[in-house]
Amino acid sequence: MPRRPAAYPPAYREQIIAMARAGRTPKELAKKFEPSEQTIRNWIFHAEADRGERPDALTSDEREEVRRLRRENRQLKVECDTLGKAAAGFARESGMIPPESSAS
Repeated sequence: MPRRPAAYPPAYREQIIAMARAGRTPKELAKKFEPSEQTIRNWIFHAEADRGERPDALTSDEREEVRRLRRENRQLKVECDTLGKAAAGFARESGMIPPESSAS
């Protein structure tokens, strides 16, 4: 599933983050500019994580890797399930296992 484009360009976010680092509060910035106070807090949090200032948070690269690995894991599960069903079908066709009974 493609990700939607960012609502704000990276340069714009960086400017807002720079103003916050210079001492302006997210509340002040939200009043003056369009992003919400929480959005600005999120940007600051992620920027701090990317700079290594928040060891408790994943960096952008790490978050992207987790997304990629989860997507790959989902695909592998689908492929494994498909292969299992195909193997069972082939085994049933070759007579290696009895056909499924309709009386359950």
